[in-house]
Amino acid sequence: MDRGDIEVETLLKVLLVLVVVWIALEVVGEILGIFAWLLGPLQPLLGLALVVLIVLYLTGRL
Repeated sequence: MDRGDIEVETLLKVLLVLVVVWIALEVVGEILGIFAWLLGPLQPLLGLALVVLIVLYLTGRL
């Protein structure tokens, strides 16, 4: 297979997949942005609670 031996349909499929991934990433970014906005000042406390839970799990006390 030569470098220039790719069919137009294959290139269009690759482009379509890239556009779908791009749109999906935009949607996920918006959802996470809304979620972060709702949490507001509780974000550091949520992170701290997550760290504490992981440490307790790793030490076997959970």
